[in-house]
Amino acid sequence: MTGSLIQFLLFLAVTGFAVYLFVRVVYHRYLYIRLGKSVNLKTEAKARLKEFAIQVFGQTKLLKDKKSGIMHIVIFYGFIILQLGALDLILKGLIGHGLPIPGYDYFTLMQEVTVALILLAMGYATYRRYVEKLKRLKRGWKPSIVIFFIFFLMLSVVVSGGFERVKEGMETSAFAPISSLFAAAFSGMSHTAATVGFYISWWMHLLILLSFLIYVPQSKHFHIITAPINILLRRTEPTGKLASLDLEDEEAESFGVGKIEDFTQKQMLDFYSCVECGRCTNVCPANTTGKMLSPMHLITKLRDHLTEKGAAITSKSPWVPAFAFASPSTHNPLEVELIGGVITEEELWACTTCRNCEDQCPVGNEHVDKIIDLRRHLVLTQGIMPHDGQRALQNIERQGNPWGISRNDRVKWVKEVDPDDELGVRTVKENPEFEYLFFLGSMGAYDNRSRKITHSFVKLMKEAGVSFAILGNEEKNSGDTPRRMGNEFLFQQLCADNIATFQKYKVQKIVTTCPHTYHTFKNEYPEFGLTADVFHHTELLDLWVKEGRLKPQHEVRERITYHDSCYLGRYNEVYEEPRNVLRAIPGVELVEQDRSRENSMCCGAGGGMMWMEETAGTRVNVARTEQLLSVKPTVISSACPYCLTMVEDGTKLKEVEEQVKARDIAEILALSVFGTP
Repeated sequence: MTGSLIQFLLFLAVTGFAVYLFVRVVYHRYLYIRLGKSVNLKTEAKARLKEFAIQVFGQTKLLKDKKSGIMHIVIFYGFIILQLGALDLILKGLIGHGLPIPGYDYFTLMQEVTVALILLAMGYATYRRYVEKLKRLKRGWKPSIVIFFIFFLMLSVVVSGGFERVKEGMETSAFAPISSLFAAAFSGMSHTAATVGFYISWWMHLLILLSFLIYVPQSKHFHIITAPINILLRRTEPTGKLASLDLEDEEAESFGVGKIEDFTQKQMLDFYSCVECGRCTNVCPANTTGKMLSPMHLITKLRDHLTEKGAAITSKSPWVPAFAFASPSTHNPLEVELIGGVITEEELWACTTCRNCEDQCPVGNEHVDKIIDLRRHLVLTQGIMPHDGQRALQNIERQGNPWGISRNDRVKWVKEVDPDDELGVRTVKENPEFEYLFFLGSMGAYDNRSRKITHSFVKLMKEAGVSFAILGNEEKNSGDTPRRMGNEFLFQQLCADNIATFQKYKVQKIVTTCPHTYHTFKNEYPEFGLTADVFHHTELLDLWVKEGRLKPQHEVRERITYHDSCYLGRYNEVYEEPRNVLRAIPGVELVEQDRSRENSMCCGAGGGMMWMEETAGTRVNVARTEQLLSVKPTVISSACPYCLTMVEDGTKLKEVEEQVKARDIAEILALSVFGTP
């Protein structure tokens, strides 16, 4: 009786102290997050809970890598199942019997099978990290400590079961195959020795479990707690929509993020949700072509800086026990500059804003908005930007296009591609009864190659009997480039001017061939007052072909692979429409390559990179072109003038431009509808 009481009191003391340390560590990190700016999240409980269930319990993001995903599902659900087993074992050590569960033998079998599956999963995890040596996975004692925790935790379960069987004189059972094997190994042991062995393994199980509890919030495994919350509190706005700055705030001392506290609390929750799985970095076009940017390291560096600075500001240590986790600091975190001391400018300007990192992240982290916020500080507060990018923005501000060509030349394309006025292109003033405003964008109006896309799409609109008009010289840049490059002031100015023009001419429907313009108008302009419906030209071409307004009748005998634009695909989930158009064209053989749809690799032009020169590693467009060429196409198709330019440059650099042509969807469809000129 005395022994049981001592056992119980020790259990309470040890468990209580461990829970106290756990709560303390979590609370201190909560205080660090509280240093960030508050954010108003829309309630939308039903939508949030649905996505929460799909991602947390369905593990959908993890299954993008099926091998790792299945392994993680086994561990995830295994630990849920084993919590009952842990409670059962604890009760046996405290009161002499376990949970009063009906069909207890089957419960025991389920626990032992789960133990075996988890051990197999951890064995595979070790293989992936140290034998297969996946580049995205870190190696060393820190990433591996959890493997030892789980291994010895599982070992303590079955060893305790084996000693229990000897102690209670149980026979070998098929319902407890693993612990029966251990019991057979201990079969010659006395009852007293078996009892001592049981309590030693019981305490081993408890201490490992509690040590793991304390370790979790002090490591990357904090995601066990923060990731489900992060997914539940995720933004429900359109994918990739950037938060606006209040540029009229007279109390603002700076704009963008210049110090860690300028991030929102939700962004800081991202930092502590990172799994360090490396999936984001593995698909990052900048990183895979030799640039400095690693989305994973961006997040972890911001996390570590927040922890250091948060501890300095709040005087609350992030580590317990300090001697085991803390390392002596060689700098004062209060004096470290965020940009320059933690994150370099080179990292920030390498991002193409493709969002492949976010699409792959299993815990809902958003990398791009953080990079844009940091760029905003550089541009708006410090006045720092790469020279070629600065020149492009100055040209947009002065002439409404990145090249600095006269804004009065914006409508010259009409005479150049249609000198005899066969297409009847009219401005909104000349055709006030138009149905669609065709917004060309700078590429469609000025770039010689992109004008061919404009020409093809205009011919198709006329063939489909669509009433359309253009703004002509009244058209301005959409503002996508300035916004992604951090110049929120110029974006909002362009946005206000464009919306005023749309309202002036009572625009109800807008169509554009540029996915960047499409995304900006559709998802970001409504916040500033745009009410018109926005379409990408492939959406309308698909519709008009289905309605019979456009009839692909001439064969186009080409082997075509389609390159998904980031801003059309991952940002707006337009995947099938351009493919439907290609499938409708007789003679076309449509072939997919590995990096397609949501896994498509960026062409390298997004985020303002179209106007800046790459100075490190391989050119992104060359790497992407090589992927597209892997399926031996005769034509690489696209639905974005940026992408088409980058791919066409890629085929020239690979010296295959004569064998493999780059064509927009509209150009290919026009060939089938009208025949070869």
